[in-house]
Amino acid sequence: MKIYEFAQAPNCRRVRMFLAEKGIDIEYAQVDIGKGENLSEEYRRRDPNAKVPVLELDDGTCIAESVAIQRYFEELNPEPPLFGRDAKEKALVEMWTRRGDFNMMFNVGMCFQHTTGFFADRMKVFPEFGEESGRKAVEFFSVLDRHLEGNRYLVGDYFSVADIGMLCSLDFGRAVKLRPEPEQHPNLIRWREEVSARPSASA
Repeated sequence: MKIYEFAQAPNCRRVRMFLAEKGIDIEYAQVDIGKGENLSEEYRRRDPNAKVPVLELDDGTCIAESVAIQRYFEELNPEPPLFGRDAKEKALVEMWTRRGDFNMMFNVGMCFQHTTGFFADRMKVFPEFGEESGRKAVEFFSVLDRHLEGNRYLVGDYFSVADIGMLCSLDFGRAVKLRPEPEQHPNLIRWREEVSARPSASA
């Protein structure tokens, strides 16, 4: 099996970090989305949405979407558990994963797509929408900071895929100068520093 990825993309890092936490080695094939390699007919047979990453199994089955890929490997390699250890924890992990995707990953992604010109050759961009998306991401910094005042990780003292996804989204924000401020977001910065110190963060 192999994973098709663009190494700089946050969702690709999200999968790599997860696999590093699991101690899983896998083959990677690079797809240069800047050059549009993901738009080819051959690649669209793997994922009609033409996104990265995509996991291709030995039988030819292709699994797109980063969380779906993580869940596949969680089922095959349940230790250490990263999607929760009981019903309550699993629900909270899902909740924070969804919050991270909607409030952080989406908004940072839209800010990047509509303000940097990276995809201007293949999509119509709306700079005002990109700027507004960036503002929404920064607003969410405060939500996270308040939550992390009383929690080591997003789900209490339990490190999970929710933390992995949020870190990758937060770090991606640097590409569009969206950064938490020490005076306003001390708890978020403390969390980011702790999660960033994990060996998997450099995967």
